Amino acid sequence: MSHPYKTREGGATVTVFAPYDCGNHCPFCINKGEYADTTGFSEEAIRASIRTMDEITPRCDFVFTGGEPFSKRDSLQRMLDLIPTTHRVFINTTLPLFDGQTEQDIIDFTERNKDKITCINVSRHLVKYVEESPDHLLADLSVPTRVNCVLYKNYPKEQLPDYLERWTRYGIPVQFRFDYTATTPENLYDRESDPILPALNEIAEYKGLDGCRMRCGFHFDYQGLELTYHKTLPYSTIVETDENGVTYDILYDIIIKQNGEIRSDWDETKLDVEKYRRVTFEPYDLKVLEGEL
Repeated sequence: MSHPYKTREGGATVTVFAPYDCGNHCPFCINKGEYADTTGFSEEAIRASIRTMDEITPRCDFVFTGGEPFSKRDSLQRMLDLIPTTHRVFINTTLPLFDGQTEQDIIDFTERNKDKITCINVSRHLVKYVEESPDHLLADLSVPTRVNCVLYKNYPKEQLPDYLERWTRYGIPVQFRFDYTATTPENLYDRESDPILPALNEIAEYKGLDGCRMRCGFHFDYQGLELTYHKTLPYSTIVETDENGVTYDILYDIIIKQNGEIRSDWDETKLDVEKYRRVTFEPYDLKVLEGEL
């Protein structure tokens, strides 16, 4: 059954999948299979969908992911050029270096786009799954950066202090992420059986919690370093009936796939674009639940 759409003020976050692959094989990546066959991938179609989403919600957030957005800087630049500065823009990347792409190339790219890119989220894990560019590169960029680290299955928790010291020297915030494929509405805010919180409480000062229907963040201070433990549900639509008896599909994320198709969730659900033009907006329900953040 299809319900009218509702989303937060400004619009749902629009995640754009780069229409080209990366050379990585991270074990927790559920996107890799989509890049096995690039038939139908289209930068042109993605650009058309970016224009559509900008037209409907000219103040939504955009996130570029993949694949690897920095595998083809020229293509990434063309997509970025379509996004006005009314939007916040985030890029999820490993910051790859390869023949034809140097540290200076990436630094120059961020300098050219420093008024457009809000933050670059760089994957750096406790276990090295990919060839990593030097740590200092993150500090040399012309835009804010954050390190994302998935604490996957039986992660080596004894390595947490050394890992955090690695980033303390640069003052780069760290976000540890729970394996979202294992997140449910029942364990999203669970503390008693959470496998990661006890280890963080042992080494860092707990500062507070923020969250909404879909995701939450436990915030810590590690020797002056900003540290977050992030959990999110593996889907992006909440079905909810309001006080007037109207049932809505509440959208948190909209996805532009590699072929330009626009989806309203992380599965095969297509966004009804014309219906989204009539979306009902509500205040964003992300709130500080504990502490002063």
